[in-house]
Order: sequence, then structure tokens, then C-alpha cells
Amino acid sequence: MTDNLANKPKIRCAIYTRKSSEEGLEQEFNSLDAQRISGENFIASQIGKGWTLIPDHYDDGGFSGGTLVRPALERLLRDIKEDKIDCVVVYKIDRLTRSLLDFQKIVEIFDQHKVSFVSVTQSFNTYD
Repeated sequence: MTDNLANKPKIRCAIYTRKSSEEGLEQEFNSLDAQRISGENFIASQIGKGWTLIPDHYDDGGFSGGTLVRPALERLLRDIKEDKIDCVVVYKIDRLTRSLLDFQKIVEIFDQHKVSFVSVTQSFNTYD
């Protein structure tokens, strides 16, 4: 099996997490952590397809999903444009955005840069 994995192209995966309010973020383990663990577990389940987790964290705690003006999202999109990411994993779609218009804009950027998008808890996956 090791030979098969060595021949697989690496799919560099980023996990994006978001929580609208700052309430609870001070806790040792919060919903951003839970979202990340869910994404890590999903990526680990895809290791046979060459998926690998990049070390960067893209966490927007205390930011509304109704706007694209979020530091971690902006950094994620910049890293996508710089060809550092092949796949974005989220816990559920509304963590990425709550606006269909903004979702369309984000997916267009993903498409332009051949980046896949996976929602762990919903049946939504643009990966082949």
C-alpha cells in the first residue's frame, strides 16, 4: 500500500472554520476546534486518495458569515490564488458563507484555480 500512496498526487487540503460570535471562544476547546477536528478526520479518511492536511489554520472566530471581509477567509483566498491549496474542507457550507451570492463568488475563485470544496457534514463535494 505504501507504493500506491507514493505514486498518488498529493492533494493539499486546508480546513476553514468560522463561528459568528466570540462567545465561548475563550474556552480551552470550542466550536472552531470541533470543526477542525471533524475536517482533520475527514482528510485522514481520504489519505488513500493522496489527501494531506496543510499546517496553516484558517479560523475566523467572531466573524459573521454574511460578509467576505474576514481575515482567515481573505488569507485562504490569497493562498488559493498563490497555488498553495488544492482542496478546502469545511464542517458545513454555512461556515464558508451564509450568502448564496458570496458562495458563488467563492466557488468561482475555487474553479479558476482548480480547487475542490468539501463539506464534511453535507453531501456537497466538488472533488472528482
